[in-house]
Amino acid sequence: MSKKVLILAGDAVEALEVYYPYYRLLEAGYEVTISASSIKKLQTVVHDFTGWDTYEEKLGYLLESNAQFKDVEPSEFDGLVIPGGRAPEYIRLDEHVKQIVKHFFETNKPIAAICHASLIFEAIPDVLKGRTLTAYIACKPGVEIAGGNYVTDRTTYVDGNLVSAHAWPDLPVFMREFMKLLEK
Repeated sequence: MSKKVLILAGDAVEALEVYYPYYRLLEAGYEVTISASSIKKLQTVVHDFTGWDTYEEKLGYLLESNAQFKDVEPSEFDGLVIPGGRAPEYIRLDEHVKQIVKHFFETNKPIAAICHASLIFEAIPDVLKGRTLTAYIACKPGVEIAGGNYVTDRTTYVDGNLVSAHAWPDLPVFMREFMKLLEK
């Protein structure tokens, strides 16, 4: 039986940060579920630096979710992926998302969090207390206020069951480290 991985997503999820893990995990033989607030086609986005002082957002591909947050039984999954983009800023308000994420921390199952995924952790600060991670640099104040230690000198960081990364350019190392944890 293959291991099962859950991806938490929503509209405005960063396209590369959801598609790369999804297809990489499928390629490796994992069963992958994409969960959102409803079963629908999600609008992904592309964040890139084009000369602005911050990133610019463009429309990405559509992506089908196949489970609702409220119907997810986290104990059925072996790992969790939380992509960035703008989705984390609003899905963190969903009580089911908070319970799902807390389950993975409490049971020490592998968690992969990239870019703005740390915004979800800010909504449940107990999971960050004493943890070390990285994320998109604009998330640093929130990580620190929630009691986490933000790493600035590495773009990917592993702290126990948590693999974190700055952004989509870090996906190869990020996924390699997450898959190592899944195989333990």
